[in-house]
Amino acid sequence: MFIKYLEAKNLAKTSVDCYVELVNRFFRHTKKEAIQVTKPDILNYLNYLKNSRKQQNITRRNSLIALNHYFTYLFENEQIAKNPCLFIKIRGTRRKMLYKIYSLEELEQLYDAYYQLFVRSFDDSYMPKRNRERSALSKERNALIVSILVYQGAVASEIDKIELTDLDLIKATIRIRGSKRHNERILPLKAAQMGLFINYLQKTRPQLLEYHIKESNKLFLALPEFSKKRTDNDSLMDIFKRLGKQLKTIDKQFFNFKQLRASVITHWLKTQGLRKTQYLAGHKWISSTEAYLPNNLDDLTDDINKLHPF
Repeated sequence: MFIKYLEAKNLAKTSVDCYVELVNRFFRHTKKEAIQVTKPDILNYLNYLKNSRKQQNITRRNSLIALNHYFTYLFENEQIAKNPCLFIKIRGTRRKMLYKIYSLEELEQLYDAYYQLFVRSFDDSYMPKRNRERSALSKERNALIVSILVYQGAVASEIDKIELTDLDLIKATIRIRGSKRHNERILPLKAAQMGLFINYLQKTRPQLLEYHIKESNKLFLALPEFSKKRTDNDSLMDIFKRLGKQLKTIDKQFFNFKQLRASVITHWLKTQGLRKTQYLAGHKWISSTEAYLPNNLDDLTDDINKLHPF
């Protein structure tokens, strides 16, 4: 039943197998029944992994996650009165974000610069006429994709899965589908995106569809290689490589799309609070959202200025 509990969380099979094995290792070590396990037992086991097994914090954290899943499962099924893993955290497991975090204004400036350089003012006159037509369609599509990266903080693979029915222009929302790593959520669209979406749906996408062999429900459609007339490829993932290179020409501090997502989440934390940000970001666990809290440096900057004004 515990395995089914894990599978219901859309975890990968490798993760399920790993968590089950880590739980079994704990019980082989403690030699206690689940109902007898207390918080000190969990802490003693984590210390054992550190001191006797010489495990690093990130490795011990995996054991804690597995045990937390197991005892949460028991608690929800009323087999134990309390989860002994509650409020136990292992410090030093967060990966530091070494790239710049953009402010909301800087994100908007980045998008405006992209639209100006690679859509409105992009010179494709050197291309053959047929290729210029494809280029025009790609520019309009890519502008919308970049806008979702910048304004909604979506992951590239999530954008690739958006379907026509996920877009609601009347309510000005877009649904980001769930995955093994993220929850489904419905995000508001910016006013600046509405005109782009309407133009894309009415003009650009129908022309993109003409290059496809079969009908598609996907919102964003790929184009065939210049050597092909039509395609049945729906994946956009190759496009994101090109978008990343283009954004780097605009801002040398741009590193990758995770940087844009981190910037959006950091802004949400400032304006929406922790729980609302967890939903907007699609995080399955609040700890994933908390990992972005160090990026909110306003309070720290104020303290530094007070203590060291020079």
